[in-house]
Amino acid sequence: MNILFIGDIFGSPGRKLMKKYLPELRKEFEIDYCIANGENAAHGKGITEKTATELFLCGVDCFTSGNHIWDRKESIEYLKRETRILKPLNYSEKAVGATHYIATIGNSKLAVINLIGQVYMSPIDSPFIALENILPEIKEITNNIFVDLHAEATAEKRALAFYFDGRVSALIGTHTHVQTADEEILPNKTAYISDVGMTGPHDSCIGIDKEIVIRKMITSMPQQFKPAEGGLQINAIVVGINENTGKATGIQRIRRKYNE
Repeated sequence: MNILFIGDIFGSPGRKLMKKYLPELRKEFEIDYCIANGENAAHGKGITEKTATELFLCGVDCFTSGNHIWDRKESIEYLKRETRILKPLNYSEKAVGATHYIATIGNSKLAVINLIGQVYMSPIDSPFIALENILPEIKEITNNIFVDLHAEATAEKRALAFYFDGRVSALIGTHTHVQTADEEILPNKTAYISDVGMTGPHDSCIGIDKEIVIRKMITSMPQQFKPAEGGLQINAIVVGINENTGKATGIQRIRRKYNE
């Protein structure tokens, strides 16, 4: 099976890119299932029912998230009932949101899991222990397991990848909004990349109008952030998985620039 994973969709520029180009990407790479990190889909911070529905309709099948999952108060009730939008598994079990999703793809199943890192992030339970604890339950259903690790530190991402190498099909990094060039298949056939990057306005500081960020850094004074508009890019990866074994068969990085 071919899985398309879209790096953090940022605001309306990212959503417009998806609406226009996601159907083409699905066709070009013969995609069986599309996952996207959607925690920045609503004006660069959070996800709402309106923005999620817009992206579901253009071809996203499931969303992962991260530290901004609950930033839109109006979305809390929606997140309680929409099982295709995941919170990181290692947040409190009392926090609103689904911890994983099992998709049916033809005669096979795919488990999608979301984790969040501990290094340089808010205090949180161990992603190592959280994933270790849920794997037996998931393995009863399928060996095809796709993990989004939303984390700051590359070392933490690689440590998790090596620890779970061969036990998950893919462990894919998000959060920094900067695509890395280290995609690989690890020795025991887990697909890995440190960060998929961001889908949206790259003429920016990770999505935010660059002049606002520069002004904040120079003056140290609070600023009202707003999404940038220019330098549109889609950052994504395609992971091939042997659906009989759950082993990764390939990983391809996508970085498409658009002049619009």
